[in-house]
Amino acid sequence: MAKYLRTSSISAELENLIRDAKKKLYIISPYLKLSDHVKELLNDKEREKVEVRIIFGKQELAPAEMSYLEELRYVRLYFSKNLHAKCYLNESKMIIASMNLYEFSQQNNREMGILIDTDIEEDKSVYEDAEKDIESIIHNSEDFSYVKAPQKSDQKEVITTSIPPDTKNNFSSSTTKTTKELSDATGVNSRKINAWLVDNKLMYKKGEDWFVTKKGKEYGGIEKSGQYGQFVVWPEEIASDIKG
Repeated sequence: MAKYLRTSSISAELENLIRDAKKKLYIISPYLKLSDHVKELLNDKEREKVEVRIIFGKQELAPAEMSYLEELRYVRLYFSKNLHAKCYLNESKMIIASMNLYEFSQQNNREMGILIDTDIEEDKSVYEDAEKDIESIIHNSEDFSYVKAPQKSDQKEVITTSIPPDTKNNFSSSTTKTTKELSDATGVNSRKINAWLVDNKLMYKKGEDWFVTKKGKEYGGIEKSGQYGQFVVWPEEIASDIKG
């Protein structure tokens, strides 16, 4: 049955949970401020190609945290504005606790939690019920995976609201770019590029996957499948339209 954890035990078991993750790691915490040790553990998961999902609930994510996380290929970030739950799981264990993934909480607060282990038969149904709720939280969260960390700039982001009428449709010899690559090329963050593509009826999102519309195909959009689901790549010429 579930094991009761005090503050120091939560920290120790959480480190073990991250370290032992072989297939997946979910971190759910309203406040997200990673200690150097947690970053080291996440670096290990990156090297091991473990699928990591981080759901946070306070939008004041520090630029340093965002800069670090956006460099990890196997990490996907989600923002849930109503999130108050704190839960951590890998493919076999789960911790539900009062403690945020926040160094201050680990060092200064008095916390309580429980450890759920699917190797124990009585714990399996609890793990499965909580996992269903986590999938619902992710489904209803904003995908933050490709948001660039804030940077100082003298130029304001400019994004047009419509596609020029004289757009040519022959992109057969064009180099294609992902949304993140378009973000790097234009200086416009990925969320705004996605919004522009949706507003112009070039693509739409269903679940976690992106689909190109008929109009988008005429504009050169191509659907691709990757580790994190389906996405769309675009001819590099689209960057000039996005910048306006």
